[in-house]
Amino acid sequence: LNIDEKEIIKISAKYGTNVEQVLEAIIKKIPGPKNGQNQNFRALVFDSKYDSYKGVVAYLRVFEGEVYPGDEIYLIRAKTNGVVKELGYFEPKLSPQKKLKAGEIGYIATGIKEPGKIMVGDTVVISKTKNFIPFSCEKGGVKKLKTVNLNSLSGYEEPKPTVFLSIFPKDSNNFESLKKALEKLKLNDASLFFKTEQKQNFGRGFQCGFLGLLHAEIVFERLKREFNIDLILSTPSVIYKIILKNEKEILIYSASNWPDSLKKSEQKGINFLEIKKIQELWIKLQILTPIVYLGIISKFIKTLEAKQIKSDWLSKEKIRIVYEIPLREIITKNFYDKLKGLSQGFASMNYETLGWRDADLVKLDILILGEKQEMLSRIVPKNQVYQEGKKIVKNLKKILPAQLFSVPLQAAVNGKIIARETISARGKDVIAPLYGGDYTRKKKLLEKQKRGKKRLKQKGKINIPPELFFRDF
Repeated sequence: LNIDEKEIIKISAKYGTNVEQVLEAIIKKIPGPKNGQNQNFRALVFDSKYDSYKGVVAYLRVFEGEVYPGDEIYLIRAKTNGVVKELGYFEPKLSPQKKLKAGEIGYIATGIKEPGKIMVGDTVVISKTKNFIPFSCEKGGVKKLKTVNLNSLSGYEEPKPTVFLSIFPKDSNNFESLKKALEKLKLNDASLFFKTEQKQNFGRGFQCGFLGLLHAEIVFERLKREFNIDLILSTPSVIYKIILKNEKEILIYSASNWPDSLKKSEQKGINFLEIKKIQELWIKLQILTPIVYLGIISKFIKTLEAKQIKSDWLSKEKIRIVYEIPLREIITKNFYDKLKGLSQGFASMNYETLGWRDADLVKLDILILGEKQEMLSRIVPKNQVYQEGKKIVKNLKKILPAQLFSVPLQAAVNGKIIARETISARGKDVIAPLYGGDYTRKKKLLEKQKRGKKRLKQKGKINIPPELFFRDF
């Protein structure tokens, strides 16, 4: 870890060993504010929550100045005004105080009722003096513009999402409820990204960005449990880049945005047929594992598009292996869970982005009952499209329940069917009540059943559970 052994403090939280040394090291290595209390108030928001009575409660660290109850505040990035309804410390419950000053960490009840206006990483300033107000006001018909230090505090970098999903409410009437729920989750989850999206088959929804599949599952579960909203989800996807012949770049966040090569398709005046090249993100992947699991992990990674760079022995029992691999292989194939399973939880991984590299990718469509399911579509390498299509329809055949009519499952690329499986119709013995008689009576019932199944197939629909889209096919 490149740390000097002399700097390591041996401690025990259980027995209180060397607690004094830890506190002294904190004081020495983490300096307090210098003359911060004599400056104008500035604080950095690091978290927040919503309170139906107090509005948004912002958790912040004060870098400069002081703030008191009743002071008017301004959030620089959100360009929003508010009033301090209450402020205080964490003890660990919220403990109201008379003021917050430089060097302290606490909370402020802003009175702002719109959750989307408070963002983690925003800078809060105050307007308690005549010479320091961040917005203009009118008194007696005279407009007075006062000045403010609108420089945001540094030290915070907004997380960048790497996994994207489209989310739609099962009941279209729940769109506004879903929007409010996402805004409330965004208050204490800065890495959650979402924007409005509309699809013909699903209506209005949101395109959401997450740090990974685990993050997406947590948000999905919270929306179900805390806000009681049933959702329809698309297949997880990473970001891709399409470069046109005129050098314009288009970012693709989901398979549903992939260009259609069968017909002339234009978006914002750009012809998707004139594609120069397609690119995807590559990462540098580091895996730490006990030597006993090296063989099985290496065998698994050989099934992926990975290039081994190096391996280092950290000790007699532990090794570090480094790969270059497309981010797509890590995200869409549930790599982390498989790694933990193969190593019984002992292996760990981390990765860093290397940049964009050229790729030969196509969109793989999945059709159920002849109808394209956009939520199951995915982007795959061209040389793997047949294997992927066959694998997906085979797994769907095992997962989806049988109906009273046969259900065709198809995989297609550019309108061409490349793989097919059929879920057989659930049988019913319609001739069981007959105990004799001419065979024509039985044949008549069987023909009637056949016609009924044919009519049912034309009208039939299958409800796909949202959990299905998180499965690794």
